[in-house]
Amino acid sequence: MKKLLFYIFALISISGFSQEKNQEKQELMALKKANNFVYEGNEKAVNNDFVSAEMAYRKALSQQATSVAGAYNLGTSYYQEGSYNEALYRLQQATKNATSKEEKHKAFHNIGNILMKENKCQEAVDAYKNALRNNPSDNETRYNLALAKKCAEDQKDEQQDDNKDDQNKDQNQDQNQDQNQDQNQDEQKDDQDKQDEGENKDDNQDQGDQDKKDGDDQKDDQGKPKEDKKDQGKGDDQKKDQQPPQPQPGQLSPQQVKNLLEAMNNQEQKVQEKINAEKQKGVKVQTEKDW
Repeated sequence: MKKLLFYIFALISISGFSQEKNQEKQELMALKKANNFVYEGNEKAVNNDFVSAEMAYRKALSQQATSVAGAYNLGTSYYQEGSYNEALYRLQQATKNATSKEEKHKAFHNIGNILMKENKCQEAVDAYKNALRNNPSDNETRYNLALAKKCAEDQKDEQQDDNKDDQNKDQNQDQNQDQNQDQNQDEQKDDQDKQDEGENKDDNQDQGDQDKKDGDDQKDDQGKPKEDKKDQGKGDDQKKDQQPPQPQPGQLSPQQVKNLLEAMNNQEQKVQEKINAEKQKGVKVQTEKDW
């Protein structure tokens, strides 16, 4: 029984060891194929056949997805073609899979170059700093870092100037808007004043026309003012009262009656005076009427 268990355990161990050997063998074969494709891609890139080089690097990554050389060289190929987004993606992939400082240094250095091409200066500064952390002695990376810092400072100043210009533009726009609003209010007020003035003018003109019409109605055909019928009638009555009464046929006029009465009074007075004189003389005088 013990021997049987020993053989089973030995068989399992031999089987497990064999599987590990096969897996390692497959990984070595994949790595070898990936390196061969990388080598092929490098030859194509030297001859400026970047399309064929790109295909070779892709094959290398299909054989071994963690191939740092495949990702780095594919990113570099994209960079030379001007496909910066694809280049950035592959180089970032290389930094994640890189195991040596030299590999990381090269990947971060080229990432900085891509970001400078896209005018992302502050991000390029960070990339060059990461490259120098892995290789502080690289003077080219140090020089590029200085350029990136200068570029980032210029962009910051430009951004501040742009913000200031935008702020001034907004202030001017608000001021112009206020001025336009005030101007519109003034124009509306002027229009309202003109409208009111026009209405008053029309009212005055209508009143003048009415007064003129009333004046014309009060004038006769010869342009003289007409008298009111009531007043005219009253005037006629007054005129009649002022006129001396006309005697009727066969009757004395008031003036004739007045004159007759005065004559009678005068005659009577004379008679009375005569009687008084006779009384004084003692002679009796007979009076007679003249009428």
